[in-house]
Amino acid sequence: MFELKGTEVNQSPPISDPVSPIESGTEPKLLLRALRGEVCARPPIWLMRQAGRYLPEYRATRKKAPSFLDFCYTPELAVQVTLQPIRRFGFDAAILFSDIMVVPHALGQKVWFEEGRGPRLDPVGSSGELGRLSMDSLNENLAPVYETVRGIRSELGPETALIGFAGAPWTVASYMVEGGGTREFAKVKTWAYGDPEGFQKLIDLLVDATTLYLESQIAAGVEVLQLFDSWAGALTAKGMRQWCLDPNAEIIRRIKVNYPGIPIILFPRGAGLMYRDIAAESGADAVAVDSTVPPAWVRDELQSRVAVQGNLDPILLVAGGEALRQSATEILETLGGGPFVFNLGSGIVPEADPEHVGELVELVQGWSA
Repeated sequence: MFELKGTEVNQSPPISDPVSPIESGTEPKLLLRALRGEVCARPPIWLMRQAGRYLPEYRATRKKAPSFLDFCYTPELAVQVTLQPIRRFGFDAAILFSDIMVVPHALGQKVWFEEGRGPRLDPVGSSGELGRLSMDSLNENLAPVYETVRGIRSELGPETALIGFAGAPWTVASYMVEGGGTREFAKVKTWAYGDPEGFQKLIDLLVDATTLYLESQIAAGVEVLQLFDSWAGALTAKGMRQWCLDPNAEIIRRIKVNYPGIPIILFPRGAGLMYRDIAAESGADAVAVDSTVPPAWVRDELQSRVAVQGNLDPILLVAGGEALRQSATEILETLGGGPFVFNLGSGIVPEADPEHVGELVELVQGWSA
């Protein structure tokens, strides 16, 4: 395990630690300019899961760790895989290599990963079981992640921004209650509907833990944050407001008190018409949208309020060819006239062709408004 260098355990880091380029008056990176609302000559590009199994160098590095959690908690390896897509493609931002499951793991829940099945957890099924979880050692348990952030920052060039991230409370709670991935969300919804006060206690705990985790990432050196609410679309509009919009807005509010210059991207996948309310009320600097949302609707309904990010179908990086070029160009032409970050509508799939990724980066970075 890596030695910790002055890590403050379970306390919000001092707000004077990081200096945002926006606050300091230095020339900001392209991603930071877009996220503060500027219309750039061409949009910045990074891709969700850009460090992943589609890259042969990632697969080779993954073999060096006995388990996926060990992989995430080994800074030397996590730094390597974070930088691999930057060195190969020249993305405008690196995103910390980790996993949203590190928060429940750091809270004391048993978490492991099974090949072909993804994360597995020892389920938390009711408010009576919340005593199994504790914030007491959260930052101590997550110290290797912060060490990874510091390692990445020391290697990145001056033009490349560093993004930190966490899972949003509803999405993380879904895994914690279901014991892994699910299509129906029956257990977590039954708890939320049947005992909303008890379920709120879990959400509140995750708001506290996520805020601390993200603020500690900022102190370690990240310049942008993204909240992944991957399962927002599993909820009704009322449920989405209660369990997604409100908790995410509270996390963003708290972070903005201490770090007003750090841009925050919120990705409530599958939010549908609720994207409008989320853009208007969450306090996020940018809203990322999934591939089901027409770019023209994003432009007309969201982009006047916030910067937007998205939303190419990831399968186009498998297919390639004219379909990839046409879809990417449509997104650029529709959204490139406002504050915009080019990305996918969800993460890169393992079947993606690295050559197609390179072609996409070249297309976006060669485009001009």
